[in-house]
Formats: sequence, C-alpha cells, structure tokens
Amino acid sequence: MGSVALAEELLLLAYDDESGRATGSTIGLDLGMAAAVLVELALAGRLVYVGGTIAAINSTPTGEPIADEVLARVAADTPHSPDSWLQRLRHGLRDRVLADLCARGVICDVDETTMGFIHLHRYPTIDPSVEAEVRERLSKALIGGDTDPDERTAALATLVAAVRMEPALGLTGPDVAAAHHRLQQIGDTAGFTGSVSMEESSIRPSVALVVAVLVKAIQTALGTAHE
Repeated sequence: MGSVALAEELLLLAYDDESGRATGSTIGLDLGMAAAVLVELALAGRLVYVGGTIAAINSTPTGEPIADEVLARVAADTPHSPDSWLQRLRHGLRDRVLADLCARGVICDVDETTMGFIHLHRYPTIDPSVEAEVRERLSKALIGGDTDPDERTAALATLVAAVRMEPALGLTGPDVAAAHHRLQQIGDTAGFTGSVSMEESSIRPSVALVVAVLVKAIQTALGTAHE
C-alpha cells in the first residue's frame, strides 16, 4: 500500500492548507473517503466485488491501521452491497483520518472549542510536501499525454470527479467543468464506467470493477447518477 492512503489524499485535497477547514460537500467527502478505503483494499488484493456485494478474499492485514480495521469488518460481517458499505463506513471515518495525519505530522489539530461545549477544530497543514505530491499526480493526469495514469492515480481522479471536488484543485469557472470531463475520461479509460470492456481497461479488472460500483454508489447517494 502507498505511504499515503487514498482516503488521506482526498481529505488533504478537501481541506484548505491555511485555514484548516474543509471545503465542498461534507457528505460527498465522507462518502468519497469511505470508497477510497475500500478501493485501497482492492488495490492491495484484499477485496473484490462479487454477487452484488463487496467481499474479502484475503484477510491478511496490510499494515495500514484504518484499512485493516475495515478489512476485518468486511471479512467478519455478512455480505453487503457497495451502497451499504459506504453508509456503514463513512460515520467517524473522517475523524480517524484526521487523527492519523496529525500523528504523522502532516497536519495539526487547532482546538478552538469555546464555552466548554462548542467544539471547533481546524487542521492547517504542517508538511505541505505530501499534498503537493498528490496535486502533482493529478495535474499530470489532467494534462494527459502518451501514458495513462497508474492505478492509484486513476482511482483518485475518478473519486475526485464522483464527489465533485474539482474546485479543491484550485479551479474556477469553465475550468471546473473541463477538469470534471477530463477526470471522467480517465475513469472511462480505466474501465470504471463501462465505456470500455474490462479486457481493454488500463487497470486490473478486479480493481476496476470495485471502483466502478463504488462510484455508482456515491453518485446514487449524492443524486448525481444521471449527470
């Protein structure tokens, strides 16, 4: 697994570096991060989509605590659909990811709780190099070229498009729509949308199928499935 998990990459993109506050849709980010953990496990060869459900095929821990907790839940639980797993996992996940990034010194927790019960926290960036690497990969993918993005970057790009996080890339106006179109093209080429066959996909078919069903589940939950 990568040194920075996909869910962490999404969160870093969504939080303003200076103010430490989230931008964009709250539920969109939470659904995206839940999907990202499941995609991470698919990339690691732990999960597949079969019979309408997300299933564990290898319960060996990956070494990433949050992903391993999810893997243990999937392995021990009865089968559930992608939609069900997104709803089950999204609650509390953001706090776990924030705490992990704080512990690693990527961001810090600024507690602005007032009157003892109005809990306010900001998470400004301490180490910008982690997010900079993520943005560089996405920038290269948006520009395009002779080579397709790798599996992780293609999955990240597709999740960014699914939760409509293009403004978090620093884009405005017509550039947002153009970026959304390009990110969708990346998903098409990777086989995440059914536009190409799994045999023609640039991504492992087992991974492409997991990403595809999770993106559909996100779009259904956000009401953007037909856009």
